[in-house]
Amino acid sequence: MTPDAIDDVTSFDDLGLRPELLRALGALGYEEPTPIQREAIPLLLGGRDLLGQAATGTGKTAAFALPILQRMPEGGRGEEPLALVLVPTRELAVQVSQAIHRYGRELGTRVLPIYGGQPIGRQLRELQRGVDVVVATPGRALDHIGRKTLRLDSLEMVVLDEADEMLDMGFAEDIEAILQDTPTQRQTVLFSATMPPRIDAIARSHLRDPERVQIEREPAAPGEEPLIRQSAYVVPRAHKPAALGRVLDVEAPDATIVFCRTREEVDSLTETMNGRGYRAEALHGGMGQEQRDRVMSRLRNGTADLLVATDVAARGLDIEHLTHVVNYNVPSAPESYVHRVGRVGRAGREGVAITLAEPREHRMLKTIERVTKNRITVEKVPTVADLRARRLELTRAALEESILEDDLEHFRVVVDTLADEFDVMEIAMAAVKLAHEAAGGAADDQEIPDVPLRAEREGRPRRDQPRDDRRPRTPTRGMTRIFIGAGRSSGIRPQDLVGAIANESQLSGRDIGAIEIADRFSLVEVPDHATNEVISALRQSTIKGKKPTIRRERFEPR
Repeated sequence: MTPDAIDDVTSFDDLGLRPELLRALGALGYEEPTPIQREAIPLLLGGRDLLGQAATGTGKTAAFALPILQRMPEGGRGEEPLALVLVPTRELAVQVSQAIHRYGRELGTRVLPIYGGQPIGRQLRELQRGVDVVVATPGRALDHIGRKTLRLDSLEMVVLDEADEMLDMGFAEDIEAILQDTPTQRQTVLFSATMPPRIDAIARSHLRDPERVQIEREPAAPGEEPLIRQSAYVVPRAHKPAALGRVLDVEAPDATIVFCRTREEVDSLTETMNGRGYRAEALHGGMGQEQRDRVMSRLRNGTADLLVATDVAARGLDIEHLTHVVNYNVPSAPESYVHRVGRVGRAGREGVAITLAEPREHRMLKTIERVTKNRITVEKVPTVADLRARRLELTRAALEESILEDDLEHFRVVVDTLADEFDVMEIAMAAVKLAHEAAGGAADDQEIPDVPLRAEREGRPRRDQPRDDRRPRTPTRGMTRIFIGAGRSSGIRPQDLVGAIANESQLSGRDIGAIEIADRFSLVEVPDHATNEVISALRQSTIKGKKPTIRRERFEPR
């Protein structure tokens, strides 16, 4: 298919897929191919090797799964697989296997995931019966090859999925050994989110004149663009467990992954967070597969709400209700930060990425900002007063929901009896107090020390703190500063202002300039051309439930 013909592809029908696959895609609700599918599927159907750069969420699984299924014979299949898909983790092996099974249901395709930690007996039985597609982690695939239970003589296609992660996890030698054992005339497909030199080396050694396809994550539809709030807290090492608890208490997430550097740190922090009343689970490489399965089951069914994990152990996980990602330490590489943050904000949902940085790690934060071109707002750790206010707010919300939704009539006799002796307001306040304490409302009394950044120690204000109100600085060239009549005393935070502007105007978070928050007002820089639009949009909306004064700042040069 020529480039012009690829541009004309608007449906799966245009790709020339067999009817059984088209029916399966229709039943799954797939209406049109994604960019990676439009470009990769015709090349693979034409027999070309492929080197693809595509991130999770771009539709790459179907991009290689459908061509695999397209070549499945109508009948008379043998015992040996026609395709082998190598993936970095057990979780991804299961996901890819399930996807291929769904697409190939009408074809009766026999798909088998094989990975370490699972009893090998079942794998041996299924391989002996015969399979069409094997989805495997490299270590377990090599184990079966050594046992002669996985024979690759009939292999027509090999796929390396998330190749960069497999190399990061130390599978380079295993991959080389597996590829050496496959037929020389096989078709080879390599997908990777990044393209370090090691990936190019594998491509030169094992792919034949491959076509290169590079696809960025497909942008969300208008109105569905995910808002990932990225913030950081500078905290001394000794206070990091308390700071994490304080931040999560205020955020009240549905489900969170906290990334740590070592197994020891994972175990220690998990114990600490359980002591604070969280339902925390640990996940690291020192755990067996049965333990990992139990942990993921608890997280997915809501029995646990906090997963403390190392990077390697958490790779390949897809937790649908995940709302928060926390870096317990600043990642050593911007790529790690990007991978972690990408776990939230999928499918149009909002997400939060939080980093706890020690003072010496502040420089690395700036490096990540520069490389990713995303602003990471440095905030103050919530105070005891902030935590108390947040817990009272949650109690109020719970009471409001009960008033609106619950049948309270059978409690009236209690109120009537007490009303003979006490004022109704006193009865209500006592009931609120009991509800607040029952919900864990006892406040943490330990204040966490604020760590001034180097700029503050040298007398320069931090970006998220107000300057001297009497000496406003000149706006950045090309930007106009907007005055918002609400500030710190109203609970306004930088992310509140960024969210309000991004949600109500055509600007994204990256377009917004410096933010200064004083006690009673805030100043936000926006591009000159968008000033009127932003002012008009904000005047018709609310910030933290209020409609503050919105106008251009009356700046007078000094």
